[in-house]
Amino acid sequence: MSTKAYAARAADSPLSPFSLSRRDPLPNDVLIDILYCGVCHSDLHQVRNEWHNTVYPCVPGHEILGRVSKVGKDVKKFKEGDLAAVGCMVDSCRTCPSCKAGLEQFCETGGTVFTYNGPDKHLGGVTFGGYSENVVVDEAFALKVSDKVKDLAAAAPLLCAGITTYSPLKHWKVGPGQTVGIVGLGGLGHMGVKFAHAFGAHVVLFTTSPGKAEDAKRLGADEVVVSKDPDAMAARARSFDFILDCVSAQHDVNAYLNLLKLDGTLTLVGAPENPLPVAAFNLILPRRNFAGSAIGGIPETQEMLDFCAERGIGCDVELINIQDVETAYDRLLKSDVRYRFVIDMASLKN
Repeated sequence: MSTKAYAARAADSPLSPFSLSRRDPLPNDVLIDILYCGVCHSDLHQVRNEWHNTVYPCVPGHEILGRVSKVGKDVKKFKEGDLAAVGCMVDSCRTCPSCKAGLEQFCETGGTVFTYNGPDKHLGGVTFGGYSENVVVDEAFALKVSDKVKDLAAAAPLLCAGITTYSPLKHWKVGPGQTVGIVGLGGLGHMGVKFAHAFGAHVVLFTTSPGKAEDAKRLGADEVVVSKDPDAMAARARSFDFILDCVSAQHDVNAYLNLLKLDGTLTLVGAPENPLPVAAFNLILPRRNFAGSAIGGIPETQEMLDFCAERGIGCDVELINIQDVETAYDRLLKSDVRYRFVIDMASLKN
């Protein structure tokens, strides 16, 4: 199938109209007509080859929500007309211990196929993402979207920003009676606040911007700490059970490690470009954990979508036309979005 899309042809070229080929659905495939696609900071990194692995032309987008328009003859999970979603992965080896445990993002054979810029096993070349009219994916890597979801655009970024924050909070069993810190109120951090609040924790947002305090409390934070205030930070030493660090810029992680209780955990989901220095004694005394987390497997992503549908949780989004994606990238670099851009893919028809 010939499919309209937007692609980058080089690291220094803007995204522009592009025509790509999608495979005809195989027996286990679903064809999804894309309604909305979130704009992730990873899209910007990839398009501009900041991770030095981009294959051009590159069609980004891994926060995909749409409607099924065709199903293969062996598909059991979907029928035509169903709402469906696709996140960061479209395949894995499916046989290693991690894949069998539903942790496909940690495929031990290196078989994870990402939604874009991954190896296309069917057509050759690389996979193309959600800045396009449609996507074809094996039903095993497509997610069901409940009819209870009222704002479909707000649900699209759950496929990356949502699961990236939900997964570590669930893994480290965040819940009532715990004091939980969220570092940074951006695309990831605002969802971290919402989930930690929904799980029943006492939520403290750390930000460098005092002006975000009111918004943080609207989203579910019980307290807001300006991290540039040394007295405010010192007053909270050894008081946190868990801290989720959502900052991708360089920052002093030791300042947050100092806030953890005995056996407390700081988990990094932001991805700074350079290594973060960690003072050994900030881990040794008292015993603390410094960890990382990456998205979630297919079963947990489905769990997260169902959790959000039941509780009316979505991302705070700004809807844009695909023709304005370069402007959105520029604003993203300036943190000028509250808190996630989402492309209305109907604009691609123009």
